[in-house]
Amino acid sequence: MYKLEKSIEIEENRDVQYAHGKVAVQGIGMSVYSFFVDGLLIDTGSNSLSQEFQSFFKDLPIEQLALTHAHEDHTGNAAWIQQHMTVPIYVHRESVGICAQDGEYPLYRQALWGERPAFVAQPFGNTLQTKSATWDIISTPGHTTDHLSFYNRATGAMFTGDLYIQTKTKVALDEENIVHTLASLKKILHYDFETVYCCHAGFLADGRTKIQEKITYLEELEGEVRKLYDQGRSVDEITKAIFRRDYPITKASGEQWSSKHIITAFTKQFMQESLR
Repeated sequence: MYKLEKSIEIEENRDVQYAHGKVAVQGIGMSVYSFFVDGLLIDTGSNSLSQEFQSFFKDLPIEQLALTHAHEDHTGNAAWIQQHMTVPIYVHRESVGICAQDGEYPLYRQALWGERPAFVAQPFGNTLQTKSATWDIISTPGHTTDHLSFYNRATGAMFTGDLYIQTKTKVALDEENIVHTLASLKKILHYDFETVYCCHAGFLADGRTKIQEKITYLEELEGEVRKLYDQGRSVDEITKAIFRRDYPITKASGEQWSSKHIITAFTKQFMQESLR
C-alpha cells in the first residue's frame, strides 16, 4: 500500500469561501477545490479527503449542492452531504444514473481520490436560484460530456469546474475531447465575467484573461498539429514532435492520461472536415 499524503486549506475571496485539498501518492500530487457562496456548495472534493472537507462543510449553511460533473474528485463527499444535510443535489441529467451507483474508476484514481459512494441527484434546469442571485447553468463539454460551468449573474463570477485547470494543457484524459474543450472555452466568453473559480487552480482574479490565453494556446497547438497532419504524419509521430517530455501521470495511469489524446482529437476533427 502506498502512503497518501494529504492536507487542506480554508480560504475566502470576495464573497466565496473555499476549501483547497491536496493529495499525493508516490510523488504524484493533485489538488481540488470546493466552493461555497450564497448558500450554494459547488463540488465536494474527494472522499480521500473526507474528514478534511467534511469539517469545512459542517460550519456552512448549505442549502443546495451543484456539481460540475460526476468525477470522483468533485463528487466524493456528495453522499455525506446527502446523509447529513437535507439539501437538493444537482448534476447534469446524463449523470443522475451514474451518481446513483458507487463510482467505478481505475485503481490509481482510487489511490488519489478514494472511493466515491452512491448518492441521489436531480438534473439541473437552465438556471439555479440562490438567495441573492440567479445562476446560469452552462453546458461546457470537453473534459467530460456531462461537464457544466456556473455563472453568477449578480456578481459576474464564473465557476468553471475542470474547464480551465491550466493554460498550457499537456496531457488529457482518454474521455476528454480537446476540440470540444476549446469550443466550450470560447462559449463562456459570451458571458460578462472577469473572475474565475477553477476546481484545480482556485481563484483567478484575471480569469477572463486566463481563459483567453488558454484559447490562444489551444488554437496555436491545433495549427501545429494540422501542419504535421497535412504532411502525412501519424498520431504517434505528431505527439512525439510536439510533446517531447514524458509526463509521470501517463505511465502511472496506464496512458489514461496522455498527450496522445490531445493529438487524436484534433486529427479526428481534421478527418471529419475532409469528408464534408
